[in-house]
Amino acid sequence: MNIDRYNELVELLNKANYEYHVMDNATTLTDQEYDNYLREVYEIEETHPEWKRDDSPTTKVGGIILDKFEKITHNIPMMSLADVFNEDEIIQFDKRIKDEGINPEYVCELKIDGLSVSLRYEHGKLISGATRGNGIIGEDITNNVKTIKQVPLNLNKDIDIEVRGEIYMSHDTLNKLNEEREKNGEPLLKNCRNAAAGSIRQLDSSIAAKRNLEVWIYHLPNPEDYGIKTHEEALKFMEDLGFRVNPNNKLVHNIDEVMQFIHEKGELRSSLPYDIDGVVIKLNNLKEHEIMGNTIRYPKWACAYKFPAEEVETKLNDIIFTVGRTGAVTPNAVLEPVMVMGSLISRATLHNEDYCISKDIRVGDTVKIIKAGDVIPRVESVVLDKRPSGSEPFKMITKCPICGSTLVKKDAFYYCMNDKCAKKDIESLIHFASREAMNIEGLGDAIIEDFYNMNYINRFVDIYRLSDFKEELKLLEGFGNKSIDNLLTSIENSKKNSLEKLLFAIGIRNVGAKTGKILAKRYKNIDNIINASKEDLVSIKDIGDIIAVSIYDFFRNEDNIQMIKDLKAEGVNMEYLGSEVQTNDNFAGKTFVLTGSLESFTRDEAKEIIENLGGNASGSVSKKTDVVIAGEAAGSKLDKAQELGITIWDEEKFKEMINEN
Repeated sequence: MNIDRYNELVELLNKANYEYHVMDNATTLTDQEYDNYLREVYEIEETHPEWKRDDSPTTKVGGIILDKFEKITHNIPMMSLADVFNEDEIIQFDKRIKDEGINPEYVCELKIDGLSVSLRYEHGKLISGATRGNGIIGEDITNNVKTIKQVPLNLNKDIDIEVRGEIYMSHDTLNKLNEEREKNGEPLLKNCRNAAAGSIRQLDSSIAAKRNLEVWIYHLPNPEDYGIKTHEEALKFMEDLGFRVNPNNKLVHNIDEVMQFIHEKGELRSSLPYDIDGVVIKLNNLKEHEIMGNTIRYPKWACAYKFPAEEVETKLNDIIFTVGRTGAVTPNAVLEPVMVMGSLISRATLHNEDYCISKDIRVGDTVKIIKAGDVIPRVESVVLDKRPSGSEPFKMITKCPICGSTLVKKDAFYYCMNDKCAKKDIESLIHFASREAMNIEGLGDAIIEDFYNMNYINRFVDIYRLSDFKEELKLLEGFGNKSIDNLLTSIENSKKNSLEKLLFAIGIRNVGAKTGKILAKRYKNIDNIINASKEDLVSIKDIGDIIAVSIYDFFRNEDNIQMIKDLKAEGVNMEYLGSEVQTNDNFAGKTFVLTGSLESFTRDEAKEIIENLGGNASGSVSKKTDVVIAGEAAGSKLDKAQELGITIWDEEKFKEMINEN
């Protein structure tokens, strides 16, 4: 055993990794040879740790566990691409370029449905990997990036460079992971993109390593530094350095060829081993990039054509009606199960009576189902030429499907007005325990429904008496001593919530989380709210006549008053515990808008901090906005703020301003 042998093995294995994972070529090593050589490298490194190289294939395994992700500032902002959705918009994109006197050539590439990444190298050695974040600041995911086999730790040239690409998970990997998770009784991963995003953000890099993520590199942000004149040359340059570049790109010479490429790749889409959601169109000549320039967020020399939301046909076997916690009765389609956008769909919303009638939806129809992104699937249309003979037009029910009460129509919806309706009770209990309300962990939808049917929980107060059934719970499948204790502890902790949580939880019509906070701050305790007059309620800013009447009427109902008394008797807090507004010049009297996701705060927590420091949290950007707080994946609100010249804080600046005085 000597260092020369070690170096020989590292070079041999790295060459095999490059051939297989980057060039997609068969290697000269069999699987058995590869495993034997890798095992030998492990043994050498264990005996002589001082010999271990930074580019050793063993570094792809992971094993570093972080407390949190640090931040990385992008030297060149990571811009998004403007989306186009049809041929007319592509033609308009082409026209804007020609209006600048350009006779364009384009490079068309697949738009990989994954997670954007920036990789930086110094002297050919990988020094960092980062997410897009808000385009200016991203998360440091270097340790996880190193576990991706297609990411070279050392390039074929001593060079300082930054490249950008897309991390993704293949269909085969997702299927294998889900098979393993199903055996272990773990929840299945929903789709490739979410699985990839979740995997790359694991603090334990050994977990990321097991997920077999992959990457395509597609962008060189500063090509002029390397004497490159076209995007096509940039792709070849990056491939020569050792990066994995998707071969499905093409230089085209006019808009007709662009459309032909889109059509071809649209047909190819279902046969690819990974997800794509469109085609990226870029001007090839880099000098023309300078002519076109950029908006605040998007380059004007590129766009992303998004494939239409996937639409599939299936049979509508039945229409059933469900009752929500407010009593709204909604028609739902029961479908022949079908895969849509990676999900098996057997139900879809039909919204309301008007929707069903306008689209003439009938039981037995063949229907088209659409699921754009991660939204609830819906029935888009009926395939009329496949309609069976004798089908009957949709007819809205007039009685509640649960309790049989006569439904009352308000606007476009029908409501069950029976306060004793069992389904409304279950939905109300689910809402009461939800995170945004009383936040009782372990009391999920299915468990509440089971407990309701077993007669353990019928009213809100029964939740706080669940300990009476502790011995019975132990006999239920999935309820061990620890899970029962955790549930009862969470129930006990929920008694300490501030008043606004309770006001949202008990289901006062038209009172959401924000209105609950306004009431709690104004009246301080539940008794003051109970005794408030309609006139007093209407006088409160942001509470109009309709909401005031809902609140007033709710507390005129004897059953509701008894419910409050019962909860009081069980020790549920009935007072506002929020901090009084503090003096902080960074917030007092200013209007803030939140966009994107924050690492250290939920959206509600951030709003509460702003309000407690004297600021106002708004949902939309306008000229009256003072500050926009931009987290990861900030969207159009950030664009508008930049256009209006509004002050922008990232999360670190937000924290700094909170603590300043």
